[in-house]
Amino acid sequence: MKRFELFFLFLQLPIDFVMIVLAGSTAYFLRFSKTVTAIRPVVFNIPWERYWPVLAIAAAGWIIIFALSGLYSTNPNRKLAGDFAKIILACSTGFAGITMYVFFALQRFDSRFLVAVTWFFSIFYVSLGRLIVRSFKGMLFRRGVGLKQTALIGSTAIAETIMATFRAEPRLGYAIAGHFDHFDSAAEKALFTRPPDEIIFTDPKAHEEEVLRTVAFANQHHLVFKYSADLFATISTNMSVSTVAGVPIIELRRTRLTGWGKIMKRLVDIIGGILLLILCSPLLLVTAIAVLLETGRPIIYKNERVGHYGKKFLTLKFRTMYQKYCTGPQFGVSGAAALKTEADLIKTQNSKTGPIYKIKDDPRITPLGRTLRKFSLDEMPQFWNVLKGEMSLVGPRPHQPREVASYEKQHKILFAIKPGLTGLAQISGRSSLAFEEETRLDAFYVENWSLYLDFIILVKTPFIVLKKTGSVV
Repeated sequence: MKRFELFFLFLQLPIDFVMIVLAGSTAYFLRFSKTVTAIRPVVFNIPWERYWPVLAIAAAGWIIIFALSGLYSTNPNRKLAGDFAKIILACSTGFAGITMYVFFALQRFDSRFLVAVTWFFSIFYVSLGRLIVRSFKGMLFRRGVGLKQTALIGSTAIAETIMATFRAEPRLGYAIAGHFDHFDSAAEKALFTRPPDEIIFTDPKAHEEEVLRTVAFANQHHLVFKYSADLFATISTNMSVSTVAGVPIIELRRTRLTGWGKIMKRLVDIIGGILLLILCSPLLLVTAIAVLLETGRPIIYKNERVGHYGKKFLTLKFRTMYQKYCTGPQFGVSGAAALKTEADLIKTQNSKTGPIYKIKDDPRITPLGRTLRKFSLDEMPQFWNVLKGEMSLVGPRPHQPREVASYEKQHKILFAIKPGLTGLAQISGRSSLAFEEETRLDAFYVENWSLYLDFIILVKTPFIVLKKTGSVV
C-alpha cells in the first residue's frame, strides 16, 4: 500500500475520534441551552469538567467498535454507502452499550437526552467527516496526485472493462501505466524501464508458466500483483479480495505487513526507538567516549546497506575497527584502499558461504571493538535509523550492496519489509547459520509477520546477546 493511501487510512481514525467528541459536546451544550432547558429542566447538573473525560473515554470505546465493524478496512475501493451503513450500526452499538451501562450502574443524572442526541450527531458528524476526506482525496486523484500506476496484462474483456473504468473515474485512484496482451520479453522490458506500482493480470486462459513469471517479476521489483478471480485456482498464497471496476480482484501478498499492520509496526518502532534511546543514553555516551579515547574520531561508522524495496541507506554503528581499515566513502582514499585489504581477508578467512561474508579472527577490529561486537553495543546508534524509518526494531538483516548483487530471485522477498535491528534469524543462532537457513527464517518472518511475533523476538534478543551466541545484527 502506497504512503498516500496509508496516510488517509491513518487520518480517518483521529478524524472519527474528533467527530464523536464533537457530537458529545454538541449534545452537552444543546442540553444546557435555554431552549431545551425551558422545555425540560435539568434535574441533575453535570459539570463540563466531569463530562469531557467521560466523553473522551466513550469516544475511544466507539473507535474500537468502529474498527470491529470494518470501518478502517484497507480496501481503498469500498463504497461510501457501505461505510454509512456500518457507521449507523457502529454508533447504534455504542449507544446500546452506554444505555446498558447507565441502566445497570443506576446513574441518577439526566443522561438519556445526552446519550440519544450524541448517537444522532455522531452518525451525522462521522458521516460528514468521511465524506469530506473522500472528497478531498478524490480531488487529489483528479489532479493526478497519489494515483497508483497500474499495468494490465491480458487481452480480455476484463482488461477493457478495467481500463475504461479507470479512465472514466479518476476518483478511484488508478492510472493506466501500460497494457500488454501477454507477459513476454517486450512487456518485461517496458515494465522494467518504467516500473508501475502494481500489475493486474486479467487473462484466465493464460498458461500457468506465464502467470508465475509475472509473479516472479512483480516480487523481484517489489510491485503489487493482482489478478482476476478466475485465476484463483492457479495461485495459492496470502491473499486479499476486493472489487475493481465491478471485477473481483485478488491481491497476492508477500507479507501481512500492509495497511494497519504497517501503521502499527511503525508506531511501535517510533515509541520503542525513543524509549531505547532514552534508556541507553548513558551507555551510548560512555561507549562514544571510550571509542574516542581508544582510536579517536570518527566515533560513528556509516555503512551502506540495502533496505526496503532495495533502497540503499547508511546504517550507523560505533566504529569498531582501526581507521585505516574502515571502508567506504566516509574515509576517502584510505576507505578505497581498505576494500582491497578486506577482499584479501575474505578470500583467506571467510567463515560463511553464499553471498554474505564473515571474517574469522578479523585483525582489523580494535580491542574495544571486540567487546562492543560481542554484546552488540556497536549497533546502538541504529536506534536513529529506526526513528528515521530506514530500519525497524524487528526485521531481516540488512546486507551490503555487493552482497545483494549476488542474491538470487527468491532472496529478494527480504526487501518486502524494512530490515531490523534484530530478527527471527538473529535469535535463532544467526552467527552459526548458513545463508540459506538465515534467508528461510527471514522469509518466514516476512510472510507470517504479527505484532505478537515481534514481541517474542524483542523479548528474546537481550537473552541471546547475553548468552554470547552472536551479535544481533
